[in-house]
Amino acid sequence: MRLVCSLLRELDCFTDQFTRETSSVTTTNATTTAAGPTAASAAPRRIRRLSERQTTDRDALFELLDTELVGHLAAVVGGRPVVVPMAYARDGEHVLVHGSTGGGFALRAAAERATVAFAVTALDGLVFARSLFDSSMNYRSAVAYGVLEPVSDEAADAALLALSARLMPGRPDEVRPITRKESAATRVLRLPLDDFVMKVRAAGASEDPDDGEDHSVWAGVVPLERRWGTPVPSALTSSGTPVPESVRALTTAHVPLDRLL
Repeated sequence: MRLVCSLLRELDCFTDQFTRETSSVTTTNATTTAAGPTAASAAPRRIRRLSERQTTDRDALFELLDTELVGHLAAVVGGRPVVVPMAYARDGEHVLVHGSTGGGFALRAAAERATVAFAVTALDGLVFARSLFDSSMNYRSAVAYGVLEPVSDEAADAALLALSARLMPGRPDEVRPITRKESAATRVLRLPLDDFVMKVRAAGASEDPDDGEDHSVWAGVVPLERRWGTPVPSALTSSGTPVPESVRALTTAHVPLDRLL
């Protein structure tokens, strides 16, 4: 059986996504030993559809991860697939996620040494072609595969600060420290970036002088740009409280997604 998740024919997902034949590039596939899944020296993952859009560039992967704020963590729990959106941060060669120590499928997956997938996608623009069939999107998309590793208690506070500083740069210096109770209620997990798949489209509309289309019909790319809005204070924030530096820095920065033609 084949499951197809088409984004205007750009992205395909298969039931055997984890096999070498249908996977995409990057480093190595994962194999399982008595101690759990490990990186193997097998051939790298390969994209079968539109394989020219695959990339193994780790700098491109890091740029994507450092640009976005939300990813989707997927695992099989009790024989059923579970996908949950999560805030995350890249810390060197790992992705950090966190959750409550009270439970959750991520903690269970980590305890069982189960392979998970973590996906991040950036939509950079819509590609308007002269037919709906040829219209597309410009995007950068990556999926990392591996086993979630609990961050040690000794390193947990530093990991939480790194995660917070990535999501809200400068904010940890403006608020009180993490309490022991808060730290005890939070579990930080990390996913190694040894095994990943990345696919990129950054081009204009497909066209050719002899393609038979009516060239009086407009075709091109509409880039997607993002910016933060005007800060809205909470109901209990005292009147006249100045907007902190972390918020001002965030909201005055213009973040263009300018990788389009």
